[in-house]
This record gives sequence, structure tokens and C-alpha cells, in this order.
Amino acid sequence: MRHFTALSAFFALLLAQLAFPSAAFAAGRFSGPVIANIPVEFILFAAILFFIAFVHVNTMITAVTGALVISAYKLVFSPFSEGTGIGGLAAHFGHEWVILGNLLALLLGFALLAKHFERSEIPAVLPNYMPDDWKGGFVLLVLVFVISSFLDNIAAAMIGGAVAHTVFRGKVHIGYLAAIVAASNAGGAGSVVGDTTTTMMWIAGVAPGEVFEAYIAATVALLITAIPASLQQHAYSPITKDAPQGVRVDWTRVAIVAFILIAAIGTNLLLNLKFNDLADAFPFLGLAVWGAILLSAPLRRPDWNELPGALRGSIFLLSLVWCASMMPVEKLPEASWMSALSLGFVSAVFDNIPLTALALKQGGFDWGFLAYAVGFGGSMIWFGSSAGVALSNMYPEAKSVTRWLKHGWHVALGYVVGFLVLLTVWHWEPGSQLRGAVQPAHEARTVSIQGESANAQAGAVTSGRQ
Repeated sequence: MRHFTALSAFFALLLAQLAFPSAAFAAGRFSGPVIANIPVEFILFAAILFFIAFVHVNTMITAVTGALVISAYKLVFSPFSEGTGIGGLAAHFGHEWVILGNLLALLLGFALLAKHFERSEIPAVLPNYMPDDWKGGFVLLVLVFVISSFLDNIAAAMIGGAVAHTVFRGKVHIGYLAAIVAASNAGGAGSVVGDTTTTMMWIAGVAPGEVFEAYIAATVALLITAIPASLQQHAYSPITKDAPQGVRVDWTRVAIVAFILIAAIGTNLLLNLKFNDLADAFPFLGLAVWGAILLSAPLRRPDWNELPGALRGSIFLLSLVWCASMMPVEKLPEASWMSALSLGFVSAVFDNIPLTALALKQGGFDWGFLAYAVGFGGSMIWFGSSAGVALSNMYPEAKSVTRWLKHGWHVALGYVVGFLVLLTVWHWEPGSQLRGAVQPAHEARTVSIQGESANAQAGAVTSGRQ
């Protein structure tokens, strides 16, 4: 228990340091109550995470209760970033509702998509084309990685989970589930269409080539995670050697899956390339997915029975995202490879969307390092990413932080080693400065020194002329 308490304290302090690198934050914009120089919001959030992780109570009820408590606290005692009281709450919800709406629609929609894919019988025939030993599980993780490079990581994780459920006869090791989530998050780290965070960077003006370097770290992390996870799974429940006799692929369901995915990818690209101003106005991505589901329903009825379980998991994640959005994170530590590395650990418990938004506003980061950190870092805990929560809805036994950390130890190891390999072979180099970004502190100091030097030289020249 002392280990668990220390872990919670570490996360609380890390979040506080993230939000307020200087103890002098009281002189800044934040004006809410603090305890030991830590805003009370962070202490409440750390308590919620502690109960979710280590106290055996209903996680959804805990998350919803925590969201209500923090919302009430902000209403009465501490301002929202948009203002105080009911007006501040309404303005904050107006800023966040599109993200929440898209996430809810995608989590529910992709749960139905995964069931379509499972019932298409493609997972059942895959053993005919995959290695029979531990390398079969390894190949599946590589496929999830590749799929996630052009598809949302939630869908990639759900498809991987559906295949694993079939080829491993319903017995999937916790360590392998963690590896599926890690593979889905790693695959999108270097692609501007593979993850919400990289898409945000693209919209802000980061060139696709500036995040591609993340695949160096992501590939290393995949190998370090996938090999031991595949060995764990092979010892727990080996892959089915041959497909059952008489299995026939339902190509209509395959076409439905493709239709839903094309609708999601097409809408995402259309919004980013042609109608960027509308992306924050309405959850069009979720609407496109559900439009495709409903249009294809006459061909094959979706398994609506999947929705209640998926809804509970979705409410849980949305509650945590809402809590994270209310934290008074006003600035990040000065951009460096060390701060980027720490953001990966923070993203395991803190929504990576506001972290990415802050990093883009501040500037000075190497965008490939940042993409890998905030993308892959959430894999270290089951509720650290939307892909993890979605997969845990399929496998409720994964909803245990202790078991996830114990059996998925290779995810954290892969994250650190991948980051260090990237740092060694590529080196940290701040990316392009974006419009509206705050000038990095080290550049500001350089300009100031150069300005003082130029003024001194000009003064010396003037004195010489006199």
C-alpha cells in the first residue's frame, strides 16, 4: 500500500510541476485555492485516480462522482480558464463539447465496428495465414501498428482485440492486451492522420515530415513490447493453428467495416484540408461514423447489445477527460527533451489533447519527440488512452492498474528505450515555430542578449564618432 500511495503522490506532484514549474504561480493568472503550492484541483484529481487505480469500487461511478465534485468545486471556489461561476462553466463546456461528442460517438461506433469485423469471420480464417507459434501474436501486433498509421487508434485497437479474441480462443493475457494498446498508439505517433494529437499538430502548421521521426522511437518501442507480450500470450493460450472447417467470410460485413472506416478517414481529411474552421464547431467525425453505421444497417444488423457496455466505458473516459480539462494547466516546463519525456508519463493519467494544445501554443518542442511522448505514453495505464479504455470494454479483466503494470511492464520499458534511441540517433532539435506560439524561453534570452550586445556596440560606435 505504501508503494501505491507513493505512486499517487508522484503523479500529483508531476501534474503540479507540469502546470506550475515555478512556485510563484500565485502571481500569475491562477487565483484559486492551493495547498502546499499545489492547486486543490490537482489534489482532487489525484484522489480520483487513486480510487480508480487501487480501490475496488465501480470505476465509472468513481469517475462520474469525481467529475461532479471537481465541477462543483470550480463553480464555488476556483475559476475556470474561461471565467468564473456558471458563465465560466458554460463557456468551458462550449470549448470542450466537440471533443467529448466525437470521443463518445467514436467509442460507441467502433464497438459496433469491431463486432462487425469479428462476425465477418476474417479473424477465424487468419490462423491459416499466420505463424503457429509466438510469432503469430507478434505478427498481429505489427498489423495493429500498421493499421493505426492511417486509421484512428481506437479502431485499430478494437480490430486487434477482435482478432485476438478469436485466434486465442477468448483467452488473452493482460500483457498482450497492453501490447495491443501500445501498438495502436505507436502506429499513429508518426502519422498526422493516425492520432488526434498528431492531427492537431498538422492543423496548427506542423509539417507531416516533422512528426515522421517519431516512428524511430515507435518502432523500437513496438519491438520491445511485442516480443515479450507475444511470448506471454503463447505461454498463456497459444494461437489457433488452423481455421475451423467450413468457415466462410461474410464479405458484406467486410464491406460495411470498410465503408465505416472510409467515412471516418474521409471526413477527417476533409475537415483538416478544406473546412478546418468547422472542425471545432460540431462533432462531424463521430457523425460520419454513425451515419455510415445507420446507412449500412439494412444490409447487416449491428449488434446493438454491445452498446450498454461500451457506453459505461465511454462515460468513464469522458468523465476523466472532463476532469483533466478543468485542471489549471497554464504553462508547460521549458521545452526540452527531458520535459517531453516527462509528458509521456503524465499522459498516462492526464488527457493528452490539452497537453498537446499547450505545447503547440508554447512552441520550442521537437514535434516528433512530442508526438511519440504524448501518443505512446498513455499506453502505460489502461485508462491512459482512449484505445486502452475501448479495449478494456471488450476485456473487463484489464481494468486493473496493478495487473496492467505488472504484466505490461514491457510498455513502460519500451517507451523509455524508444525515446532514448530517438534522442541518440536523431537528436533533439526544436521544430518550426507556429503562428501564435509563445517564443521559447531560451530563444527569448538569446534575443535579449543579442539585443543588449547590439546596443552596446552601437553606443561604442556613437562615442567613437563623437
